Amino acid sequence: MIGVKIFDPPEWNVREIMRYARIRGADESYRDLIDECMAEAESALSYRVCYMFSDICREEDRLSFSGVSVSSATLSKALKDADRLLLFAATVGAPFDRLIQRYSRLSPSKALIFQAIGAERVESLCDAFCAGINASLCADDMKLTTRVSPGYGDISLDMQRDIFALLDCPRKIGLTLDESLLMSPSKSVTAICGVIGSDRATDTNKCGSCGSIDCPYRTEDNI
Repeated sequence: MIGVKIFDPPEWNVREIMRYARIRGADESYRDLIDECMAEAESALSYRVCYMFSDICREEDRLSFSGVSVSSATLSKALKDADRLLLFAATVGAPFDRLIQRYSRLSPSKALIFQAIGAERVESLCDAFCAGINASLCADDMKLTTRVSPGYGDISLDMQRDIFALLDCPRKIGLTLDESLLMSPSKSVTAICGVIGSDRATDTNKCGSCGSIDCPYRTEDNI
């Protein structure tokens, strides 16, 4: 069964916006511009998630769920203690894409900040969604593992097609996928989490286990 949730705006995280914009340290020179862009972005943002739970089957080096079969060491590690998974897609909407496109012509500096805002907003949406799911799982002494996405580690981007088919993303939240596996709206995320017992340890920071040490979006704690 596919569920759909619509969220109120999550709390803003200016530090994350600065990180996505690659503004380092205590540089406050961009703060007025960030505040201006945040205020302008609010009316263009919406917060939608579609999701489903599925049992996991393991066969040799493959994982299977809901008719999808995947061979991935990264996904196997992420789901190693899980018998079920949560699959979801999240987006902050097409009007925000149009805002970025408008300022890419008018103001490159604003376009940069809007790109960073979009990244922070969709990640904050994912955090809010997962926090809500964790709250509901808590009654059964269960919790979610750290989320992973197609393109992370050795998880193939081709898996996007399976996720979109399972979640019916175009109809549920207006999220589409083109032949190049690019999502529209662009500020969107698809992800997978395992469902495990609450007494199990889980790494809450996926950057800590990622080998891409030169990634510009790597969290400061893992630089």
